[in-house]
Amino acid sequence: MLMGEYKHNIDAKGRLIMPAKFRNDLGTTFILTRGLDGCLFGYPKNEWSVLEEKLKQLPLAKKEARAFTRFFYSAATECELDKQGRINIPQTLREYADLDKACHIIGVSDRIEIWSEKKWINFSAEAEESFDEIAENMSGFGF
Repeated sequence: MLMGEYKHNIDAKGRLIMPAKFRNDLGTTFILTRGLDGCLFGYPKNEWSVLEEKLKQLPLAKKEARAFTRFFYSAATECELDKQGRINIPQTLREYADLDKACHIIGVSDRIEIWSEKKWINFSAEAEESFDEIAENMSGFGF
């Protein structure tokens, strides 16, 4: 299970160190793509396969389903850890997530999320302010 928050800097070549605690769960290669809320999502290959099966079930006749799958898949790339435990994030994904220096790498159960520091701080502040309300709304899901 992927969990925790880590801060690392991305270098000028787009390389980012993956936290050692995530490397086993991610494997030596994993899939990185656009995520929601302006971050990147990274999936171990086995979790990516599960997600792919779910995406195949989306109705092709629905415009939103087509748009989502196109947007999600078009930026997806296979990342490979180098000997220093780094990945190279393609320019298109760096631009999408505004990654330029400090990055926050978050473990979220079956995936990682990579956030620019600015976006993560803003998101965290908003979520913290409304955490009780969010928790109340989640009660319908068995929490």
